[in-house]
Amino acid sequence: LRPDVSPRPSSMSDVEETLKRIQSHKGVQGVIIWNPEGIAIRSTFEPKVTTQYAALLSSLSSKSRSIVRDLDPTNDLTFLRVRTKKGEIMIAPDKDFTLMVLQDPGTEGAV
Repeated sequence: LRPDVSPRPSSMSDVEETLKRIQSHKGVQGVIIWNPEGIAIRSTFEPKVTTQYAALLSSLSSKSRSIVRDLDPTNDLTFLRVRTKKGEIMIAPDKDFTLMVLQDPGTEGAV
């Protein structure tokens, strides 16, 4: 997932198309989009998992953005990648929403 590659979706059908394209990559386990309040607005996960991921990762994203700005007020967080033993979480924050992709990093052809 590289936020600098594709243009910003202009309509809900573009958003759905983008989600389908991301979800079709090998290794992608799920996608969540949440608003600035951390409330999921789109997800490919079950509701309980969606709520947990959105709540915890919106906090992580917000804190990370704050750290980047504290270090350099002219800078901003554009992408956050967390790799664990079991998976990889990629977060692309934006002003109006945040996109999160969970993938298996061992899968060839992953995002």
